[in-house]
Amino acid sequence: MNKSDLVKKLFKKKDSFTEDDLEKSTNTILNFLSDTLFKGDRIEIRNFGTFSTRKREKRISRNPKTGTSVLVEEKSHPYFRASKNLKNSLNK
Repeated sequence: MNKSDLVKKLFKKKDSFTEDDLEKSTNTILNFLSDTLFKGDRIEIRNFGTFSTRKREKRISRNPKTGTSVLVEEKSHPYFRASKNLKNSLNK
């Protein structure tokens, strides 16, 4: 499901909001989540999971096409850990 599918499903469930309002709300929430992760903070949504960032250390990798060594700088990547409740609901 992508963002536009999410907005359409929400609109079908709650017709008291306009589709434009739902899209703006979704964008606001996603921007807030992105900004929080950018700052290095953690996001915990009860009964769903936790979003955080993890660092990948500087390392030497290989270019798969040429086989030459390439230095890859340190960088952060997003990480999600599902809650027990979410795992249990998926495995019923």
